[in-house]
Amino acid sequence: MGMIKLKPACKDYIWGGNRLKERFGKDCEGDILAESWELSAHRDGPSLVSEGEYAGASFPEYIEKKGRGVLGKNCGKFEFFPVLIKFIDARQNLSVQVHPDDEYALKNEGQYGKTECWYIVDAEDGAGIYFGLKEKLTKEEFENKILDDSLMDVLNFVPVKKGEMYFIRSGTLHAIGAGTLIAEIQQNSNVTYRVYDFGRVGADGKPRELHIKKALEVSDLSGKMPHYDFGDHLARCDYFTVDGLETDEAAVLTADEDSFVSVLFTEGEGSISVGDVTMKYRSGDSFFIDAGSGRAEIKGSGKALVTRV
Repeated sequence: MGMIKLKPACKDYIWGGNRLKERFGKDCEGDILAESWELSAHRDGPSLVSEGEYAGASFPEYIEKKGRGVLGKNCGKFEFFPVLIKFIDARQNLSVQVHPDDEYALKNEGQYGKTECWYIVDAEDGAGIYFGLKEKLTKEEFENKILDDSLMDVLNFVPVKKGEMYFIRSGTLHAIGAGTLIAEIQQNSNVTYRVYDFGRVGADGKPRELHIKKALEVSDLSGKMPHYDFGDHLARCDYFTVDGLETDEAAVLTADEDSFVSVLFTEGEGSISVGDVTMKYRSGDSFFIDAGSGRAEIKGSGKALVTRV
């Protein structure tokens, strides 16, 4: 039983801005903060325990010290911790990309594929996402559109607004558009196949690498827009279930034996208590509650994303 507050791993990708510092007070070096990996056991950027007995330990070290029981029974079927949660600040358009499914990624990359969902924390007027194809393409047509810079002509552009959730299954071509601030809940993976990058160059002055061959093998080119019904949940799949939480004064969560509970605050301030442990929160803070910890009480006014497996 227990609860920890986490400090994120920070990423300074060239398309990022500074809203994660200005809005959430993220303490990261450099002028650009594109992503903060708030709940991460991934080797490319594990989050850290920021307070209490385990302060300074990485999140994977915390799991190792306390035992996999803190993850819950539903995580027993996974070889690796199944979830990665992050904030994303898109000052510019992200590259158009696609993620493989588990079968392809485990065979070719040694890690999970990537199904994800995007919660729109905020969005400038006219901001949106690119999501799926307008029409069916053959692999040859898809490759030609990448090579002749006409891929954007066949991508769906979806205007977005604060509070919306979008679910992106592996194999779906997508890109986060400029002016969006997003909380992303995804499989624990960092496998991305980039197919278009708006003519940008990297820090070395050269165009960033494209992964056309692999993208051709994993992309859904059917042109069918997916439709999902998650019932009372914001999103749900084999790897995570996401719910919204809004409180004016107080709310209660339960961490049962089946799963840990991740609480990511997107607005507000107050306190969160599990047993005799109470910690303050403000918007942008991330907490991990061990499976089997029971009742968690949240006081204050705020909004949060609650993730379980």
